Amino acid sequence: MNGQPRRCRQSGFSLLEVLITLLIIAIGLMGFAAMMLNSMKNNRLTMQRSLATAYAYDIIDCMRVNRAAAVGGSYTMTAFGQKPGSGTVAADDVSAWQDQLGNLLPNGMGKISFPAGGNVVKVEVQWKETSNAGDDATHTWETETTL
Repeated sequence: MNGQPRRCRQSGFSLLEVLITLLIIAIGLMGFAAMMLNSMKNNRLTMQRSLATAYAYDIIDCMRVNRAAAVGGSYTMTAFGQKPGSGTVAADDVSAWQDQLGNLLPNGMGKISFPAGGNVVKVEVQWKETSNAGDDATHTWETETTL
């Protein structure tokens, strides 16, 4: 028998341990990337909803300033994207509003109605999410208020 003690020492990681570690890190990074993509999509949708809200209240404020024309039906748009002729303050307000919606929201359009008659107005803003959404979803934001 040999009088020297036998030493077992580990000199480093085995290849299998390195591959398992790389697999775990790769799965974690893919999950993080998916979370970031969903976050970016939700942020874009939130921005679009904020714009729709701001421009809906913008046209409502225009109608409050020109209340007689609003109650008289000059601001009524029965279809999304409908534009009146020019020449009156109401027609110019609605035309400018539709142009702004089209420029700021993807396929943005608006509709204005007076469902209960009198001074109750319903404003709807619609846009279609097409850029990298994958679902081509049409979003509609609406509010109903009194003038």
